[in-house]
Amino acid sequence: MKKNKKIFVIDTNVILHDYNCLYKFQENDIVLPIVVLEELDYLKKGDNQINFHAREFTRELDKISGDGLFNGGISLGKELGKLSIETGKPFSDQLGTSFPEKTPDHRILAIAEHVKVKKKGDEVILISKDINLRMKAKSLGILAQDYKNDQIADIDKIHKDIETVENINDQLISRFYESHEGVPIEEFKIAPLPHQYFILKGLKTSALAHYDPNSKTLQRVEKHRTYGIDPRNAEQTFSIDALSRSEIQLIALTGKAGTGKTLLALAAALHQEKKFNQILLARPIVPLANRDLGFLPGDVKEKILPYMQPLFDNLSVIKNQFKAQSKEYQQIEEMQKTEKLIISPLAYIRGRSLSNVFFIVDEAQNLTPHEVKTIITRAGEGTKMIFTGDINQIDSPYLDMKSNGLSFLADRMKGQDIFAHVNLIKGERSYLAELASDLL
Repeated sequence: MKKNKKIFVIDTNVILHDYNCLYKFQENDIVLPIVVLEELDYLKKGDNQINFHAREFTRELDKISGDGLFNGGISLGKELGKLSIETGKPFSDQLGTSFPEKTPDHRILAIAEHVKVKKKGDEVILISKDINLRMKAKSLGILAQDYKNDQIADIDKIHKDIETVENINDQLISRFYESHEGVPIEEFKIAPLPHQYFILKGLKTSALAHYDPNSKTLQRVEKHRTYGIDPRNAEQTFSIDALSRSEIQLIALTGKAGTGKTLLALAAALHQEKKFNQILLARPIVPLANRDLGFLPGDVKEKILPYMQPLFDNLSVIKNQFKAQSKEYQQIEEMQKTEKLIISPLAYIRGRSLSNVFFIVDEAQNLTPHEVKTIITRAGEGTKMIFTGDINQIDSPYLDMKSNGLSFLADRMKGQDIFAHVNLIKGERSYLAELASDLL
């Protein structure tokens, strides 16, 4: 018996999350509500990532346009289903009673309900990143799911990058300390990933180690003061080591607030500034409560300053390690004046050359997987990219721990010989901050 195709009705936020989503539903058919095109038209102007996605999707739709979109659908390609556009439909009695306001979301529900009735026997599913819209659909008897194409399967795996190896012979650890070239990995009877970090424990001694995939050896990791910042725990020590290794071009630093992710990345960048043409420190702007920047007073610079202030705060922490007359302090001042060190909203970085740049992307948990991919694919020769963030503090209403760009990066890049991931656990900001992070 031939298996019926599924029919997916796509919400606007799915397109803004991944503008290539039309090609991710295999042989199943896709219905695009006309209201989605209206919302995309409203969003296509602007410099933010969602505006870029709206424009790119509109261009892609233009390539496959034709009368068939409104009459039976147009094939999306070999082994793919059809795409059709469904015009607005009247509200059913049930929909009108439950959700009388004719908002875009409710108009999408009306179309999904119409498709379900029209295609009896087929499985009709509304795909949306909006939890509330999915709940509303289910209340009307319409199947609804999150967009799962880029969700990672096991969130716990990305936190298990640092491994503690116990019961190691103390003589082996002593030899490990004495060796400058490292000790062959076979002697430790472990199977590490490239650039994985270890805490080695014997009966009386212990050591911090890094696995070098080129020499296939475990190498000692020592604590180093980096531009006035001293690592306070094993994870911070590992972070500085990864940030300092030229062979590691892509780094993910994850961890809760106060663990030092951004501070360590910035200190390492300043320490290596002679190796790079520029240091860029950027973060996405995600207005609190999903409000637009327009409600804030002042000009553009004044509007974005509150969102950039945490980055300037990290820079101030480093500067305050030195006297105002010191070489290091003056160097930072000069780098800012000459724009060798730039702190900027992420949207303003688009279009810039990213060759030989130390590029730190803060709050990367608020990026989509596609946005992270877009940033990385712009890296030129000599560029080092660092993504930092806390996957437990996501401000975007359409991302979660499994679907955000930082988790996706740590999951997909694991095992690559130019990538390292360190998950920082212990907060070092203050006892109060640590307590709040753990308990509140």
